[in-house]
Amino acid sequence: MNMMRHPGFLQPVRILLALCIASATSSPAQIFTTLATFDFTNGDAPFGPLVQGTDGNFYGTTYGGGKGNSGTLFKITPAGAVTTVHSFCAKRNCADGSLPGVSLVQGTDGNFYGTTLLGGKNAGGTVFKLTAKGKLTTIYNFCSQPNCTDGDRPLAGIVQGADGALYGTTAAGGTGQSAGTVFRITTKGNLITLYSFCSQQNCADGQEPLAALAQATDGSFYGTTQYGGVGAGQSGTIFKITSEGAFSTLYSFCSQPNCADGSFPEAPLVQGADGNFYGTTQEGGNGTFGGGTVFKVSPSGALTTLHMFGTQPSDGSTPVGGLVQATDGNFYGTTSLGGSALGGEIFSINPQGTLTNLYGFCSQPNCADGSSPYDSPVQGTNGTFYGLTARGGVISCDPDNAGCGTVFSLSLGLRPFVETRPTSGKAGKKVIVLGTNLTGATGVSFNGTAATFNVISSTEITAKVPKHATTGLVTVTTPDGNFASNVPFIIQ
Repeated sequence: MNMMRHPGFLQPVRILLALCIASATSSPAQIFTTLATFDFTNGDAPFGPLVQGTDGNFYGTTYGGGKGNSGTLFKITPAGAVTTVHSFCAKRNCADGSLPGVSLVQGTDGNFYGTTLLGGKNAGGTVFKLTAKGKLTTIYNFCSQPNCTDGDRPLAGIVQGADGALYGTTAAGGTGQSAGTVFRITTKGNLITLYSFCSQQNCADGQEPLAALAQATDGSFYGTTQYGGVGAGQSGTIFKITSEGAFSTLYSFCSQPNCADGSFPEAPLVQGADGNFYGTTQEGGNGTFGGGTVFKVSPSGALTTLHMFGTQPSDGSTPVGGLVQATDGNFYGTTSLGGSALGGEIFSINPQGTLTNLYGFCSQPNCADGSSPYDSPVQGTNGTFYGLTARGGVISCDPDNAGCGTVFSLSLGLRPFVETRPTSGKAGKKVIVLGTNLTGATGVSFNGTAATFNVISSTEITAKVPKHATTGLVTVTTPDGNFASNVPFIIQ
């Protein structure tokens, strides 16, 4: 069984899985700030993307640290105040799970949902629910079925589909060669396995999905596997699956000479405004000074390599995380290695493939600004980006003096916007609108059609999808101006 290709500080996890499953300013318009540092007691090694809650704060996970040294859930304000919400392995035999998955999702019910890689009743990982008041409940324990046919070791986060169910992947288990699954689970914990990888000869359908799924405008889910496929070295795939489990492989990496198209994707896909999907591979691409790519793939599977990392020393290499499309139309991401100061890089890339390096980590003594970012930053509704580094910060907090990680912000002068949850629905459906300074809102419209609404707080509005509304942007009118959603709201 192949070992999971996490960066060096996760080597113990790679070994475990192998056994178990075989403030700085660079320009007036660009301001980088280290908001907080982890010190092990409040967590160690945060490497997933943050999620903005309806309260305006950001929520995330650390892979280690905390009271049980098994990871934490934390909250951080936009100003940088960190609160530990839960330390895993707080219950006997880690019944609450250990080593939380990469990311959280806030459901339309206001609760947060996520996964743990290990722990739980059967030591195969869990799906959990976290209330706004900080109460954690395990809603599913993996390996509840013989031979873990229901899945084992969920590393990726989960997403909420338009139907209200949660969707995710496991890195092992299933009815194939213990190569992982795609699952659907209700918020009450009723799980259905939609697909088991390595169900095809020689794992042509892929194996070991490590990334969260992305639901596209067509209603289907798209994702990646780190291994398998029909490319050289079984270097990973891109797949599509419906909510009922109809599965198809769209692309196999390393299908081009010397893996010029990239290899071993570990990151989720994001659907761009043009309908195509964008993502990264952590290896391949033939870069002289490193590896990895940024790619674009159509819904039918036609792939274009937009950028090969390592073409110059300051370019950065090994993008482990995915991308986020911001309100300026560009995509933003990170490399975990290399860059101008060798601690990883924040970059932007336009849909045509022009890449710009924005910030090099380890630019400060002892990497006080952080190093090794393993996922993309997220754009807050105030227009600023927020992200995590897995190392750097307080270097004395771990035996290697590498630091336990940081939380950072990057302001590029982009204006505020609003975000809807969910991003699709029928007439009459209640929708949450997330934003900034919404208290004095005087109007909400769906593509120009006025909606009834209720202001919950300065960061949250609820609105009903109006009759006769058409697909388009949601706009909130406030005393400070009109603020549009970052993506169109799709009328079902």
